[in-house]
Amino acid sequence: MERVGLYPGTFDPLTMGHIDIIGRAMKLVDRLIIGVAINEAKRPLFSLDERVATVEREIGKLAAPGRAVIEVRPFDNLLMHFAEECGAQVLVRGLRAVSDFEYEFQMTAMNERLNPDIETVFLMADVQHQAVASRLVKEIASLGGRISDFVTADVERELLEKFQK
Repeated sequence: MERVGLYPGTFDPLTMGHIDIIGRAMKLVDRLIIGVAINEAKRPLFSLDERVATVEREIGKLAAPGRAVIEVRPFDNLLMHFAEECGAQVLVRGLRAVSDFEYEFQMTAMNERLNPDIETVFLMADVQHQAVASRLVKEIASLGGRISDFVTADVERELLEKFQK
C-alpha cells in the first residue's frame, strides 16, 4: 500500500525551513502532497498561483530516484477533509520552537477527533532554520534586510520584486 503524506501550509513565501521539512518528510512516505492553503485571512503577499508555482519549482529540485513523489495542490477546505480527499495517512507538521508545539498540540487533538485514522508526524526543523518564519522573512525583506540565508535565490528575487512595487 502506498504511504501518502500531506504537508499543508500557506508557503507565503516558501522558506529554507519548509524545504528542510519537505526533504525529511520525503524519507517517510511514498508520495508527499504539498497542500498550499488558500487562506485569505492571513492576507498572503503572493497569489495562490504564485505560491503553487514557487513550491513546484523549488521542490522539483528535490526529486530523485528512490525518494517520494511530490505533488503540489491548492486547497481551501478543512484540512482533514483535504487529507481524506488526497488519501493521506500522515499529516506532516514542522516544529521550530515550544510556541509551535502548543498550537500544533491543540490542532492535532482536534484533527484526531475529526479523523483518528490520520496520524500527525512532527519534524523538527534543522537548527539553522529554527528561527525562520515566513512572516519574519517578509518583514525583513520589506525593510530592506538580507534574506538570502532564509530563502532560495529565486524566492529572494520574487520577494524583493514584490516590495519594490
